[in-house]
Amino acid sequence: MTTALLSGFLLGLSLIVAIGAQNAFVLRQGLRREHVFAVCLACALSDAVLITAGVAGFSVVGAELPWLEPAMRYGGAVFLIAYGLRSFRAALLDTGTLAPSAIDSPGLARTLTTCLAFTWLNPHVYLDTVMLLGSISTQYEGDKAAFGIGAGMASFLFFFSLGYGARLLRPLFARPGSWRVLDASVGMTMCGLALKLVV
Repeated sequence: MTTALLSGFLLGLSLIVAIGAQNAFVLRQGLRREHVFAVCLACALSDAVLITAGVAGFSVVGAELPWLEPAMRYGGAVFLIAYGLRSFRAALLDTGTLAPSAIDSPGLARTLTTCLAFTWLNPHVYLDTVMLLGSISTQYEGDKAAFGIGAGMASFLFFFSLGYGARLLRPLFARPGSWRVLDASVGMTMCGLALKLVV
């Protein structure tokens, strides 16, 4: 059981650490200190649901619904391009400083909607959590639950560390130039991921 738990944790962590649209969004929220707990919790719980689905054997859904993968892929690409263009616009126009007067908070509902879109419209999250973790969990027959718990723990640890650890970078992002670089980097990441999805 301990081996399955540790394997799930390490594999889950290795899959989630790569910089992507969701991680960039969590980082930005952490830097701005806007709805950090809610965003981290939404990301971690979403991963937990998907990991549970994978470990429970729902990876066969993709085989039963062949239209689902392309629909998610192209829908996710459109969303990523739109957010990428928004980030490029922010890099050109916004000052992005952390002064309270410069922060235009979109509100909790809108923030969570964006956060959940980054999670649930990304086809890679299904490949990583449902398909990959789900298939590897079959190697731990009898300890599949421990494997899934380990992977879920990795998500919780990573997202909360990223969201609340971002405040350590606040002195750097007190300068508008740093925000422009971050926004441009996020825009390139989003558009790059969108291109990867359609190609």
